[in-house]
Amino acid sequence: MKLTDLRGISDKRAKDLAQLNIFTPEDLVRYFPRGYLDMTQRVRISDCYHNDLALIACRVSSQPQQVYGGRRPFVKVWCDQGGERFSAIWFNAPYVRNNLKAGEEYLFYGRVSNRYGTGAPSMINPTFELCDRNYRLKGIVPVYGLKGTLTQKAVRDAVKEALRLCPPRTAIPQELVRKYGLPPLEEACRAIHAPASFEARDAAAERIALEEYFILISAFKFIKGGKDDARVFGYSCTAQEVADFAARFPFPFTEGQKAAVGEIYKNLRSPGRMNRLLQGDVGSGKTAVALCGIFMAVKSGHQAAFLAPTEVLAEQNFALVQRYLPDYRAAFLSGSTPAKEKREIKRALAAGEIDVICGTHAILQEDVEAKDLAFCVCDEQHRFGVAQRSALGEKSEGADMLVMSATPIPRTLSLIFYGDLDISEIKDKPKARAPVATAIVPSRKYDDMLAYIGDEAKKGNQSYFVCPKIEGDEEGSLMSVKELYEELCGRLPSVRFGLLHGKMKEKEKAEIMNAFKEKKYDCLVSTTVIEVGIDVPDATIMVIYNAERFGLSQLHQLRGRVGRGEKKSYCFLLLGSDSEEARERLSVLKNNTDGFKIAEYDLQMRGGGDFMGTRQSGRVLSEIKNLRYPPEVIFQAKKLADEAVSCRDTSLLRALALKKYESLRDVVLN
Repeated sequence: MKLTDLRGISDKRAKDLAQLNIFTPEDLVRYFPRGYLDMTQRVRISDCYHNDLALIACRVSSQPQQVYGGRRPFVKVWCDQGGERFSAIWFNAPYVRNNLKAGEEYLFYGRVSNRYGTGAPSMINPTFELCDRNYRLKGIVPVYGLKGTLTQKAVRDAVKEALRLCPPRTAIPQELVRKYGLPPLEEACRAIHAPASFEARDAAAERIALEEYFILISAFKFIKGGKDDARVFGYSCTAQEVADFAARFPFPFTEGQKAAVGEIYKNLRSPGRMNRLLQGDVGSGKTAVALCGIFMAVKSGHQAAFLAPTEVLAEQNFALVQRYLPDYRAAFLSGSTPAKEKREIKRALAAGEIDVICGTHAILQEDVEAKDLAFCVCDEQHRFGVAQRSALGEKSEGADMLVMSATPIPRTLSLIFYGDLDISEIKDKPKARAPVATAIVPSRKYDDMLAYIGDEAKKGNQSYFVCPKIEGDEEGSLMSVKELYEELCGRLPSVRFGLLHGKMKEKEKAEIMNAFKEKKYDCLVSTTVIEVGIDVPDATIMVIYNAERFGLSQLHQLRGRVGRGEKKSYCFLLLGSDSEEARERLSVLKNNTDGFKIAEYDLQMRGGGDFMGTRQSGRVLSEIKNLRYPPEVIFQAKKLADEAVSCRDTSLLRALALKKYESLRDVVLN
């Protein structure tokens, strides 16, 4: 069935829905609300504090005007709420001019801006709908993300029609549905779109999340299942030779590093192929452990591969391979490698003339072949999808695989999503590394912080400024990285700023990072692309804007970008919200340096939903990102997936799980 087969959906409306990645009635059913309005909770704008989310009934008292002053054009109207006047502003939404009429009554829902408590307040990018007497809103009403000329009413009506004609079917075998008394998926989808109460909404969210995780975990099982894990490559390297190699490093290995090296050595001597996840906090020495594994392979006469998600990190790893394995032939391959050089590297790798190949996703291309690839390392594995990691291992039948992450994943989740991997954890850190001092900076101290950073720049100390977004957000409460860059250049004219974000080409990103490392910039204004493995010894300050928008594990990872040298380092957390919950979460980071404890705490506080994420373009589980549910839902899904294997009818499950496979290229753990 096509979207246009649904009542009320024209070709034009179908095009608008396509902007939301809705192409079928099934997509509509799975387009879950981003929030809800409780019609009993309307407030007066004069009772709102800065940054409050509020539902306000008002009359639009002026014609919408397009304003072109400042850096971004916006649409502005004046509103009246029982004699109280306020403005509403929409950035990047010129269509609003055609959707609002002066003199009409509307419901506005959005964030209130009243930073200084003086003058008329504003609402920034509020959603709105006409107070239509024929379309009375009662009880709890869903709010959907919109684009184009879509209205809330249009999406609500379309979802209702899709649910009527295309009710969802559960992939969980019926014998398990009966055994565990699971409520029907169709009822849960109806309740999530039109809940009778917030308790009904939460119960529906749990049932839908259970379904999604069940399919995802089953997909992992189908992808991993049926592979021959018998050992193919033999290793002749001795334990003494490994110990002698470890002695080349300018620091003694910690107990955690020694244990991890020992586990890898034992794996490579076992009858089965190695498939190991190495988790370690920022600065715990995972790369040194990986180099020991690479040494075991090349010393035994085999080839090894070292994959990283960015050119900067890949080049960093390549330099370490050249430094610690000078007797072996190493090469670097990335998207920016010149074509002639690429051809020669590919030829030499296939001929066995290269011992260690380092690089980025370019290594995964089909025409990259190796003669005797026995050992593969995937660095910062959370940046790669399952299919990408599999592609690396498939460069050689039976290759041993080591995947590494500096973003600690709670062990319970590791066992679920990486159930086929052995897990090594490095929990101690090199003694020389001092903890990074962390502070939550109130808005009144912001100018003092900038002045301090300006003074530090004169001393040769470098800083990172991190923004959550490349562009501003639809609520208008997030500054974009480009806006921040412009503001900081104006505030600190004597400081040299660089700008970095994910929409830049890899070559451009690598050039900017290298320039920062070579101290051509004093400060780097960036999105989270700097979170992965960048080593700049003179970077001593990390400033994170809207810190409450990040998961604690990601904040901990960002904090780890400073303190790489011997100088005292600092992490400043700036709040975009003054909520008690945000301060409580960030105080955990402020008072804790153990990434594993931080990850477990974050799992308890945020629930399971925020741990499965999609960086940039990935869409796995993006449908349920707005739903709140406890982590126990994931464990229940794992139990059901384990039992489903022995059920009689799994045809629908297999079809849905295999359909999910393509999406697994982008699945990440936040």
